[in-house]
Amino acid sequence: MSDKEIRVRFAPSPTGYLHIGGLRTALYNYLFAKNKKGKFILRIEDTDRNRYVEGAVENLISTLNWAGLQADEGPKYGGDYGPYLQSERLDIYNEHIKKLIDDGKSYYCFCTQERLTELREKQKKETIQTKYDKHCLKFSKEEIDNKLNNNIPFVIRLNVEPNKKILFNDIIRGEVTFNSDTIDDQILIKSDGFPTYHFANVVDDHLMKITHVIRGEEWISSTPKHVLLYDYFNWERPQFAHLPLLLNSDKSKLSKRQGDVAVEDYMQKGYLKNALINFIALLGWNAGDDKEYYTLDELTNAFSLEGVNKSGAVFNLEKLNWLNAEHLRNISNDEILIMLKDEISKSKYSNFNGTDEYLLLIIEAMKERVSFVKEYIEKCPYFFEPPSEYDEKVMKKRWKEDSPDLLKIFSQRIEQLVSPTKEGYERILKKLCEEKEIGLGRLIHPLRLALSGVGIGPGIFDLIFILGTEESLKRIDKALNQIK
Repeated sequence: MSDKEIRVRFAPSPTGYLHIGGLRTALYNYLFAKNKKGKFILRIEDTDRNRYVEGAVENLISTLNWAGLQADEGPKYGGDYGPYLQSERLDIYNEHIKKLIDDGKSYYCFCTQERLTELREKQKKETIQTKYDKHCLKFSKEEIDNKLNNNIPFVIRLNVEPNKKILFNDIIRGEVTFNSDTIDDQILIKSDGFPTYHFANVVDDHLMKITHVIRGEEWISSTPKHVLLYDYFNWERPQFAHLPLLLNSDKSKLSKRQGDVAVEDYMQKGYLKNALINFIALLGWNAGDDKEYYTLDELTNAFSLEGVNKSGAVFNLEKLNWLNAEHLRNISNDEILIMLKDEISKSKYSNFNGTDEYLLLIIEAMKERVSFVKEYIEKCPYFFEPPSEYDEKVMKKRWKEDSPDLLKIFSQRIEQLVSPTKEGYERILKKLCEEKEIGLGRLIHPLRLALSGVGIGPGIFDLIFILGTEESLKRIDKALNQIK
């Protein structure tokens, strides 16, 4: 591996579903790596055993793969810097924590929960920052050994030196400064022997040769602790980039209370992966122009961390829906056919036995009128079954006294067509309207109602051509008997 190879990682916890914010973090890491011809690594941070959800790792991987963000290294993929599950790296963390203890950079803490609660309450009353008071730092080696030999429960804490300025550069936010007095002696190893996120993440990022840590804004306050660990180990720091928050329309933090936040929810609702990725990419980044439609390859070529904004990005569902429609129109009819057949198999028309040619005609006729594949069924069920009722409003407005006679004459004439075409149907309709000295709408509107039961849809000649003469005649006859 070249020293200059860019290596980034996405490191989610397997706590259930993949959050839409997590997908954006993964996407920006992926785009940055691919733009720089680097590596995108997936690491699973599963050291919080209380929050671990069975099957979540497999779900995370399949969701990322669905989105087109396949890792170069990680669980299921392998790589030179594994294991990529933190729960399989405990020996590595134990080896590194020992070095910190030996150097006085971390220490054993034997405080009970009761003492910690009392300390916190006391600090709250005195309106001072709640943080650990280094009580256990005063124990001698003999006292520590004695407590360990007696199996007294402990955690291991970071020894933060007081009143030190901690500086780091953020690619998105510039120079960030903290005073060490505001930083708690963070727990590095928990009482169950597992490392905390803060410790494991720094050790892993160093050993996996991560060059850039790209993550959400909520991690900025933790970064000084990570910087201290890099410095205590005398390791080179990676470059940091903290992404803006995702916001609801009211500018509150994106949450499940106001809408779907799981990627799986959007998958189930029929959003195309290309549209979702396009939309997520624009939540906090732009290439410095007004371009809004992107493929994944175009995003890869255009992406840079310098194009990421500092301010929060509003999640606009209308824009996502618009992008979904745009991407759907740019997919070939043959690809849509595969997706449509899958939707039909899950719908009440699962026994539908129409030909591929029939479905392709529907796709072509409805392409400009749908935003989702499922709308090829929902917006035009009349292609899959005859109408059982007729829209009341349309009947009152469009069904005139002469409608039955016009439809009867039209039926008789199309029945005579030997090789029906759209143009043939159009000629017959126009000629009939000329003879009767009426506008085309006088016949088109009741004809549409008879064929579909509704007042909107594709062009009338597309509609009649797709249904065919025989089916159209049946439907006109049924409408003449039912509509009074």
